[in-house]
Amino acid sequence: MTFVDQFNLNNEKISEVELNDEIFQVPVRKDILHQVVISQMANRRSGSGSSKGRSQVKSSRKKLYRQKGTGRARAGSATSPTRRGGGVAFGPTPRNFTKKVPKKVKMLALRMALSFKTNANQIILVDNFNLPEIKTKKFIEIMKRFDVKKALIITNEKLLNLEKSSRNVPKIKVMMREGLNCYDILKYEYLFLEQAAIPKIEEALVS
Repeated sequence: MTFVDQFNLNNEKISEVELNDEIFQVPVRKDILHQVVISQMANRRSGSGSSKGRSQVKSSRKKLYRQKGTGRARAGSATSPTRRGGGVAFGPTPRNFTKKVPKKVKMLALRMALSFKTNANQIILVDNFNLPEIKTKKFIEIMKRFDVKKALIITNEKLLNLEKSSRNVPKIKVMMREGLNCYDILKYEYLFLEQAAIPKIEEALVS
């Protein structure tokens, strides 16, 4: 089993916490992490680029003018891509960028990401992250005590004071344990875990 120090918000060690090796000591494979991260990034794309082709443009289907005798080039439909207000030739259409990854692979990648942070000593366990008031200055002081500038903070439940105190601080993200994902774990340098969230995370990820 792996033991990690637990701190309070004053960066004072108060105990040691035993972590499950099935989650926090898994061999890391870069190809699996890459697959899941690419999938997450692709799934965030909206793919909403759209244009109307000549068949979708609303216009009269009547021939604009007679074929011969006008001195102008012949013209049929007002929806032609060569005319103003006409349809777009080969324009963008709504696209689905979703990349599906099996659920077991996602869970494995999440365990690998947590193991990577554990082995790199970039996991910080905190007994409680509930702040007494909404104060950005106080939150910044806490981060300075831990000498951390870029971090993902995982809480067991919604902490409104923490969320509001940290939302204007760059490179800091607060998230409940249900939203824990591989991309955010790897994106931020340090991972703060509330002690109460660890049993729930282990319960969800244990094989």
